[in-house]
Amino acid sequence: MADEFSFDVGCKVDMQEVTNAINQALKEISQRFDFKGSKSTIELDKGKQVMTIASDDEFKLNSVKDILESKLVKRNVVLKTISYGKVEQAAGGSVRQIANFQQGIPIEKAKEVVKLVKDMKLKVNAEIQGDTVRIKSKKKDELQAVIAAIKERDFGIFIEVGNYR
Repeated sequence: MADEFSFDVGCKVDMQEVTNAINQALKEISQRFDFKGSKSTIELDKGKQVMTIASDDEFKLNSVKDILESKLVKRNVVLKTISYGKVEQAAGGSVRQIANFQQGIPIEKAKEVVKLVKDMKLKVNAEIQGDTVRIKSKKKDELQAVIAAIKERDFGIFIEVGNYR
């Protein structure tokens, strides 16, 4: 039997699924009548996890975002992992918007998770490891209580519990 049990709290976006969703959205945009003659694009920089959405006007930009978000949901990408920037003017009277994908947990949110675990007063050890939080205990019941508390609380970002062993 294992000496100590643990699980990780983090966030990981599958960028291959994002790429597939973008390709599907671009295909739908090219076939839709209301986008005929429109210069609507979605570009992804995988290295930085940054996406740029551009279109003729703000109304079409919102339509492109709706199409993309529906494709992302179908591919099990959580929309809470996307943070959109403000809409800015681009060349030729068009508009664009930058969107970032959350990878891992920001350090402030990781500290909130650790504080939540410490406030539960259980014999559980929580430590920040880069962009994840590892929670360890000798009792599975205590870990399951921590998992329930983390899922119940809203940290304002997407947090997933995984790697339970």
